[in-house]
This record gives sequence, C-alpha cells and structure tokens, in this order.
Amino acid sequence: HVQLVESGGGSVRAGGPLRLSCEISLYIYSSYCMGWFRQAPGKEREGVAGMVRGGATAYADSVKGRFTIPKDNAKNTLYLEMDSLKPEDTALYYCAAVRSYRCVSWLPASLNARLYDYWGQGTQVTVS
Repeated sequence: HVQLVESGGGSVRAGGPLRLSCEISLYIYSSYCMGWFRQAPGKEREGVAGMVRGGATAYADSVKGRFTIPKDNAKNTLYLEMDSLKPEDTALYYCAAVRSYRCVSWLPASLNARLYDYWGQGTQVTVS
C-alpha cells in the first residue's frame, strides 16, 4: 500500500521560513522519484521541485534559491524547506511519487504533475 502524508503547513509572515514534511511508506521510499507540487485557488497545479533519475533536483524558477528538498533516509521523509516566503507562495502543497522505472532524466520533466502515480492529501501554506 503506497502512502504519502504531508505535514507542516500553516500561516507564516512574508519573508519567513517554513518546512513541510512528507512521510513516505517504507515500501516505496527507495524505489521512487519524488516531487513537491502546489495549487493555489483558481490555478492549475504546478511543480515546485522534482527529483530525476540519479538524484538531481529541479526547481521551478519561482522558487529557485529559496526552496530545497532534502531527504532524511532514517525517517523515510522528504522535506520541502522554504525560505523568504512570499504571498504568492500561498497554496495547497502536495508531495508525489513515481515508480523508479518511470523516473525521468530530464530535469524539467520532473515538474510535470502527469508523471506522478501517487499523491499525498496536501497541506496548506498561507503567507501574509
């Protein structure tokens, strides 16, 4: 059973940091590529950060230099560490996974939501 559970969302002042967590069921952790996405009201879901085959990471232009996605292998957890948050970062944030045989090598492709097979329930981030 594949399970992704996000946490850590909340309200934060502009300019501040926030860290989201995505706990991943053990079965999938080591054999999947992961990504973070977000969806604001009235907008399409957009890729924030994604991992490709080999472990490199792609970031959306809007978050480069402000967001990173470290992993804690011991805790089976993927994080989204966000800094210098802006009001336009307000959205529902999701983590996602794709099975290893479908991982891509081209960085921009890892930000395409259609690539991913499994999704968490989302956690809200509000920046004011």
